Parts: sequence; structure tokens; C-alpha cells
Amino acid sequence: MVARVLAVIMVVQLVAAGLFWYLFSRWMPLDVALVLAIVIVLLVRMIITANNFRLAARMGSAPPDEHKLDLFGRLRLFLDEYSSTMLTTSWNMLRHRERMHIASNPRGTPVLLIHGYGANGGFWAHLSGMLEHERISHTTVNLEPMTASIDDYAAQVERAVQALRKASGAHKVAIVGHSMGGLVARAWLRRHGASDVARVITLGTPHHGTGLASMGVGNNARQMQLSCEWLQQLEAFDREQRGLFTSIYSYHDNIIAPQTSCHLPGAKNIPFGGIGHVALGRHPAILQRVVAEILSIP
Repeated sequence: MVARVLAVIMVVQLVAAGLFWYLFSRWMPLDVALVLAIVIVLLVRMIITANNFRLAARMGSAPPDEHKLDLFGRLRLFLDEYSSTMLTTSWNMLRHRERMHIASNPRGTPVLLIHGYGANGGFWAHLSGMLEHERISHTTVNLEPMTASIDDYAAQVERAVQALRKASGAHKVAIVGHSMGGLVARAWLRRHGASDVARVITLGTPHHGTGLASMGVGNNARQMQLSCEWLQQLEAFDREQRGLFTSIYSYHDNIIAPQTSCHLPGAKNIPFGGIGHVALGRHPAILQRVVAEILSIP
């Protein structure tokens, strides 16, 4: 479903570019008109990214001194997040097909990758490539339907966990969840227990909610709102399991606000700075840290 929605959005962008091209071509050369039409579409996408940063800054938490950015750092943050969003939504997620990679002579614990809100397994294209290079078995799951309750995804995660255990021969798996995917992992733990999981690594997960969730649609978006009763119940449930968790996040996340919502008490918390929400899925420092966490599992 997500791929279809993204395909529709891509078609709308192409049609818009075509219309601009047609209009501009009446007053300028065709090649110049085409370039200008494409630039306009790219600028609209850039404005959307900029607005997310604006909202996150308004609702956000101040970064500590060691993670404050100068003008160049803020520009790099914005451009990296913009390019990550364009690449992920306009290419990786459109082309994604679910698959399981079982490494020959594998290293480490096999990994289930769980995407976030409004995404699919294509979000993990970069981490999947690194895991394959490191000979770490892994698979993705596409959470459907897109606007369901987070609890409803637990059955899909359970099927994926058991399929990965069976294919890899491993007793336990690790889970890496981005954004809502981390909450999905926690909901799965609440329903199925921790006997089959060795570590849960969350990236930019709003463990205590995000102010931007009020702009989303669906039951899952409502469950990610600040001070949501569902999140409070989840918090009360898994306090004794926090030793399983590693929470990796950025003080400059442009979707999770306040950014400190990613801090999970009792877990191993690893904050970064200068990285946006979507960029967490492809930033080299984040990917290297995730792989290191996986390989550190006894």
C-alpha cells in the first residue's frame, strides 16, 4: 500500500513538472523550460522538509552544548535530510520487494528490520547493504495497513521473527526499528514476550510521543501523540525489559519533537547530533553504530 501511495505521489509530481514545462515552453526554450519545471517540483519538496524542521524546532528540546550547530552545520543537516528524503521516498521505497538474506558463514545475530510510519522495508536499503557486506542475516517486514493500530502489527512481526529464526537456525534475533518501528517492537514484546529476542535497537523512536504526530492520520499516529495513554501503558509494561534496548537518536531530529522523547529510561541511550529523521537510515556513523551493537550481542 505504501509503495502505491508513493507511486501516486510520484505521478502527481511528474504531471506537475509536465504542466510547468508546457507553460514555460511558451516563453522560453524547451530545455530551459524543462530544467525550471524540475527545479520547481524539487523546491516544493524542499519547502516540505524545511517546514518539518520549523515545526520540530518550535516543539523541540534544546541540544546540549556539545551538539549545537553553527550555520554550516545547520545547512549540512538540512541538505542531508532533504537528499535522504528524496532518495528514500522517490527511489528506495518505490523499488522495494520483501526479501530475506541468509548469509553464508554468518556473523552475529540475525536481524529483523522494522520501518516507521508511512514507510516500507525500502527504508532500510543502506543498512541492508551493510548487513549483507558484514555477513549478518536479516530480513524486512512491510507493516500493513498503513494507518492501523500499532498493536495490530505485532502479528506480522511475530511471523517475520519466526521465519527468520527458522531460516537462520538462530535461537534469538535482534530487532532494529526506525521511528514507529521501535514502538512496534515494544508492542510485539508486550504480546509475545522476550524469549526470542536478543536486542532491540531503536532509531529515532518517539518512546514518549512527538508533537508532529497530531498532523498524521490513522490509529498509529494517534498512539504517537504526546502524553498518549497507549504510550503510558507501554511505558509501564516493559520497564523490566529495558536491558534489551539500545536507543539511538539525534538531537536534531526533524520529526520527533521534543527530541528527548527518544531517550528511554533504563535502556542504553546513544545520542548523536546533526542528523535528521530520515537520514538516520543512511548516515554512516549511525549505520556503523547499529552494526557494532549487533555484533556486540553475546
